[in-house]
Order: sequence, then structure tokens, then C-alpha cells
Amino acid sequence: MQRFEDTHFLTVPGLASSGPQHWQTIWEEQYPAHFSRVQQENWDWPVKNDWVGQLQKEISELTGPTILVAHSLGCITVAHWAQAFQSEHIKGALLVAPADADLSKRLNFVVGFTPVPTGKISFPTIVVASTNDMYASISRSQTFAEHWGSEFINVGKKGHINAVSGLSDWSEGKEILYKLSGSALLKPYATFSPKVP
Repeated sequence: MQRFEDTHFLTVPGLASSGPQHWQTIWEEQYPAHFSRVQQENWDWPVKNDWVGQLQKEISELTGPTILVAHSLGCITVAHWAQAFQSEHIKGALLVAPADADLSKRLNFVVGFTPVPTGKISFPTIVVASTNDMYASISRSQTFAEHWGSEFINVGKKGHINAVSGLSDWSEGKEILYKLSGSALLKPYATFSPKVP
């Protein structure tokens, strides 16, 4: 993968956004000059066209190389965006715990996110999944990765890979993000070699 030393990171949270103990929030606070967040008008009642539209608005204002850092329904938002739009500034996406909008009964109220896109994403992506995620089975997560042309990393039993998982600043995630971006910001994490099952 190409390396971009002066990379920006745009976080794309899922349902209810990411609270103060979520690794997305912690990363934003640790690197405020390099991370920013997509802000949805309604985090609690997601509508695909609204969420994708807001993501496109944020991306249209970018001025340099950017990596998307998505979680849960944010991953599905990125997948829908990638089917409808493109940007020379988007150099990759970290897709953590993609929520299975097709099969998860917990998401039966979200609007327009189904079917989950199956088209290949045109930029490099890594899907990170857990074996005991209540929002998606590990096999479904791997299927998403195959459809999207993503590298797939199974991190074991880490729930929905969110604040409840107790990951703090999730150093393993930073290592994977370094693998994707090569950003000098994450250089301390350069030695990581994830095992791909």
C-alpha cells in the first residue's frame, strides 16, 4: 500500500456516535490536529441518505490525503458512499466491526442501509472484526471483507470493539491503522504484523 506521511484521519462513528470512552473519541483527543469526526444531525435514528450525504459533504471539503476510520454502522455508511461517490483525497479506510444491517434485529429501525453494498471498494481497506460481536457474526464480517476487496483481521473476542469492550486507546487498532496509512503520526506502531486467519 502507498504511504502518506501527512495524512488526515476522518472518523465515521456508528449508531449513537462514539462516547468519551470509545477509542475513536480517544484518538481524536490524542491527535486533535490530525483527526476530525463526521457529525450527523441524528445519531439515534440513522437514515442512509442523510448519513452518506453528510459524509460526502465532509469529504468534499478535504484538501489532502485522508484515511476514513469507521466503526459499526459507520462502516456501512462508508460502503454506501463508496458505491455512489469517489474522491482523490480518500486513500484508504479502516472498517472496524461493520454492523450487519441486513441480519441484525438490533438494527431493524435504521432506514435505507439495506442491502449492505457488495461492490468492491476502490481504495485500500481493512475490515477488523470480533468473534463475539452482537451486531455481526465473524463469518458475515469476513463476507463483507471479501465483497469489498478488504484485508480481513480477526481480533478474537472483543465484542463490538467499542467502549464496552474496554479497549481504552486500543493500541492494536493503532498498529493496524499504521499498517494501512504508514502515517508518521503512528510510527511507534510500525512493528505490528497481524495474523490473518
